[in-house]
Amino acid sequence: MSITQQYLLDTYRAERLGEPAPPAPGAHDWQVVRELRDRRAFRAVLAGRPTRGRIRLTVRRWLRPRSRSAS
Repeated sequence: MSITQQYLLDTYRAERLGEPAPPAPGAHDWQVVRELRDRRAFRAVLAGRPTRGRIRLTVRRWLRPRSRSAS
């Protein structure tokens, strides 16, 4: 059963029982993304890591030319 079919079934049941309709699929996706971002930032603060710019620093470190050791 797809998400859409489940949503339609739940909507039908809610209507028959006089309950409020469930939220549409994907209605709260951005809220979940924001909450995950906030949680990651909170955990970084607790661990003593910077909360912003970590990805940029990692990419910069990968792209930086490595120093050659004397062989």
